[in-house]
Amino acid sequence: MPKLVVKSREETSAKWVEETPRRSTYYQRYTAAAAGQWEANTLAAATTYKNAISAPDIDRRFVGGVKRAGAAKFARKVTEVGVARFAPGVSAAKTDYESAIAPYLDELAKIDVPPRKPRGDPGNLDRVKAIFEALRKKKLAMLAAGP
Repeated sequence: MPKLVVKSREETSAKWVEETPRRSTYYQRYTAAAAGQWEANTLAAATTYKNAISAPDIDRRFVGGVKRAGAAKFARKVTEVGVARFAPGVSAAKTDYESAIAPYLDELAKIDVPPRKPRGDPGNLDRVKAIFEALRKKKLAMLAAGP
């Protein structure tokens, strides 16, 4: 039986680095157009996702993946990729951030917090509790309501 001819890691990665960046126009054109299909397929996969994250050995798999990648790869990717993408990513996310934070800012504006007590008074924790309870209730209501 004939053997497969397999290129080396170096040859394969060199071709990947050379060719893949040229596909950015393809990525831009077709990936955005597939958003509806992505949403439908992702929603249909909810049960599969739940089963996957509930697998008996999921913690072991998770730990294995983290160890395989390692801290060195994490640091290298932050330095080589993440830093350059950080500021443009934040700018691109401005409207998403605004729409995501708006319901919580509106909720904060409605909260009546108890009066401030002297420094160190445990009664000041009631102020924190009022904020926590209102924001938690808002988050759960939004999750239950869906988009």
